[in-house]
Amino acid sequence: MKTTYLTREESIDKLREIVANVPVGVMLSNLTSLPLGANPMEVKTVDNDGGIWFLSSVESDHYSNIMSDKRVQLVFSHPDEMQFLSIYGHAIIYTNRTLLEELYTASEDQWFDGVHDVKLIGIKVEPSSSFYWDKKQNKFVEFLKNLFSSDSSNDNDNETMGRINL
Repeated sequence: MKTTYLTREESIDKLREIVANVPVGVMLSNLTSLPLGANPMEVKTVDNDGGIWFLSSVESDHYSNIMSDKRVQLVFSHPDEMQFLSIYGHAIIYTNRTLLEELYTASEDQWFDGVHDVKLIGIKVEPSSSFYWDKKQNKFVEFLKNLFSSDSSNDNDNETMGRINL
């Protein structure tokens, strides 16, 4: 497995690529106490600075956890594609209606009474430390390469890991 060091622009592209492939991650909050808060969250967008945006409710556990301590950990996993992403950062709560309208889609209607629901909030996670693991080819392609290759060594050049620098 080779380690890749990404530029800021490459980091944002890698972040967007993995999040597009794994749009639901787990947000861990209340990081200094047990049990940790753990909630599945759907990413709404990744902005040009690498900020990861979610919609949530003021009645959620992670909202109260973030109000007490802004530190969060995000974990994304797609085992079939061998893509994994871990992000540590700080969460910021937004209530700006114009912003919430931009992020809101009809799928949120299952949790909210429309975009003007007073419980609706936005959460932006600003990453301060991120790490990813990404296998470029699926297991079947790797199997075929090994099957038909005269070199019996297991070359893992299609596996990368690295820090995302934002």
